[in-house]
Amino acid sequence: MEKLKRYIIFLIGLFINSLGVSLITKANLGTSPISSIPYVLSLNFPFTLGQFTIAFSLLLILIQLIILRRSFKAEHLLQIPISILFGYFIDLTMVMLFFVEPQNYLSSVIYLLIGCLILGFGVYTEVLANVAMLPGESFVRAVSSTWKTEFGSTKVAFDVSLTVIAAVLSLLFAHRLDGVREGTIIAALLVGFIARLFGRWLSFLPSLLFGFPESRQNQAMRVLSERQDQTSQPPSENQDSAPHTVIVIGRQYGSGGHDIGKALAEKLGFDFYDNEIIQMTAGSTGYTPQFVKDREENMTNSLLYDLVSQMYIYSDTREAPRDAIFESEGKVIRELAEKGNCVILGRCADYFLRDRKDCLKVYLHAPEDYRIKRIMKNENLSEEDARQKIRKMDRRRSDNYHYYTKRVWGHSGNYDLTLDTGIGAEAVQEIICHMMTQVSKSHAD
Repeated sequence: MEKLKRYIIFLIGLFINSLGVSLITKANLGTSPISSIPYVLSLNFPFTLGQFTIAFSLLLILIQLIILRRSFKAEHLLQIPISILFGYFIDLTMVMLFFVEPQNYLSSVIYLLIGCLILGFGVYTEVLANVAMLPGESFVRAVSSTWKTEFGSTKVAFDVSLTVIAAVLSLLFAHRLDGVREGTIIAALLVGFIARLFGRWLSFLPSLLFGFPESRQNQAMRVLSERQDQTSQPPSENQDSAPHTVIVIGRQYGSGGHDIGKALAEKLGFDFYDNEIIQMTAGSTGYTPQFVKDREENMTNSLLYDLVSQMYIYSDTREAPRDAIFESEGKVIRELAEKGNCVILGRCADYFLRDRKDCLKVYLHAPEDYRIKRIMKNENLSEEDARQKIRKMDRRRSDNYHYYTKRVWGHSGNYDLTLDTGIGAEAVQEIICHMMTQVSKSHAD
């Protein structure tokens, strides 16, 4: 029954895809990169866009067979009927949209954006169904898996190549750019981005449709759709009855959280984890420690990040690097917490361990003037440079925390204890120790 439901969803997504492609094409500002070659050919030969789409898709399937050779599986042949159906859907929707005739540039842009929105939702639906891929995305997967290239870069190169070839064909046959315009670039930038946003906004759909959290059907979609389910594991009996042996510390930049956390761990005889998490994450993701360090807790702009990472929406083998780092760090933090008796610094640890009863969640903050003086001294910066760095780092940590947890960084409701480190490091440590003792007693009672 579930398999049937997935195929129905996929067919719906396929039709939505065709509707989006047709509307983008009807906007008369070019078409999506994957349809650019068929569209240019349809403008110069007596065959429809849908017919050329079928022919082009079959060509991509043949090239996949050549690339993959023995790795080409029988399931890949499913792309053939899908391609034929998709081509007929495009011709059908082109007829359905007969009334779309932009009279000016503004109306063309509006139709283009609506088409991108529809196509983006269609891509999301296709990924949600998790039964097959269209030949274009499957071709990119074949290339990246065979030659071990990075999926996102390969997808970009593929789209650019299609657009360039379409432009050359247009100049060759029509002696002008016809069918490849600004709309092609806009569609290339927006469609995957929109699909990724739908994945975040509709993260409840997998459970609603299939009765359980989405499986590893697609790494990028898994990050978007399962993020909260994966970090919301029910507490075990030991977690319910154990005293607080794990302390997680969130901190404002320059508040002294690292030094306080390390001193606290030494005082209690606990393990202390900060940069060690970077090393463990690097080992599990295959990225270098420096690569992980540069990207963890460092979200410059969530919309820009979704735009840059949009290509991963098509990949079922690799997710966006920052998403992979977040997931891996969560796994590392949960494993470290299982060992007990430790202090863990930052990295959304309060969120990953929010359901544990043996975890004391602390947030450290301080007045800006206090933090500026610390950064000036520790990093040998001017007052203005220290101020700018503090604001930049706080903003990035806040954006990263909110993007992945959907919670407000530093909000007292997320923690058991919030402290102003301006009262002194020793005082902060004493309060944390006292709090841990009191809560441990309450559990014992």
